Amino acid sequence: MTSPDLPAELKAALDGKLRGFSRSDAASRAASISKTYRAGGNSGTIRTEADALTYALARMPATYAAVTASLNALIEIRPDLAPKTLLDIGAGPGTATWAAAEAFSCLQHFSLLDANDALRTLALDLARDCTRLHAISYERGEARTALAKADAADLVVASYMVNEIGEAEQRALAELMWEKTRDTLLVVEPGTPAGYARIIALRARLISLGAHVAAPCPHDGQCPLQPPDWCHFSQRLQRSRAHMQVKGAEVPFEDERFSYVAVTRAPVDGRRHSRVLAQPDVGKGAITAKLCTPLGLSFTKVPRRAKADYASARRWRWGDAVIEES
Repeated sequence: MTSPDLPAELKAALDGKLRGFSRSDAASRAASISKTYRAGGNSGTIRTEADALTYALARMPATYAAVTASLNALIEIRPDLAPKTLLDIGAGPGTATWAAAEAFSCLQHFSLLDANDALRTLALDLARDCTRLHAISYERGEARTALAKADAADLVVASYMVNEIGEAEQRALAELMWEKTRDTLLVVEPGTPAGYARIIALRARLISLGAHVAAPCPHDGQCPLQPPDWCHFSQRLQRSRAHMQVKGAEVPFEDERFSYVAVTRAPVDGRRHSRVLAQPDVGKGAITAKLCTPLGLSFTKVPRRAKADYASARRWRWGDAVIEES
């Protein structure tokens, strides 16, 4: 399993960019960027090198952790997955590319797409001295236009970017992303009801195009959850000193909530699993777990007297896959 914390080379590259950079200025810029995003804005407000670096300090650790957690879940279901080419859509500072490079040592070619010049420049700077990412290709352009011109890849990733485009554009982008996917497509969004709604709409569209869900769902059917419930997961990550200063945080960790879907060209090979949808409740006589199963939603009780099953259930964590042999 890949660690949710930024890799050493990326930390070193960010630290190098921070020399001479005002932390108080960064905190002010971070607050402004966050306000814009909460109001429904997008990365178009990131125009300068300082803006891009502030964005990376504030958001890169959490985005990296969420993408890594999603990739870890995918690899647990598809341990045979060995992509050689990556296409990172709406790549920003290259966060998902770094996560994929850590998760898959077999990756050889990295193609990134984004319309933001400042984030593109930062991404190339951060990757310049990285042994794994020394030869990345980063094309500038709006998602749909740039994607239409891009080559297909074994693994396609779109992280925290679908929320920046309208619904009609999302439907068109879903078709293009799937067209460019040779094997697996991963989409990650914020773990909010709105982010989950985007994932569910995208999931349905991709299934209609012939995709098969690998994670987190154990089936290709309709999501069994009903409002106000929604499917999302949480990944804890450690905050660096700079990260805490920029975000005005007092605790040395952060819990990033995210929603995601990973789909593949071929059905998952024979494996049936359930997904733990919330942290299980450990009671005196039993463990109660909320699971998404191949047959739908289940509130499973594992009694203490079933010693082996109980011991196994005690290790379940929110987001885990419980594999069952078919």
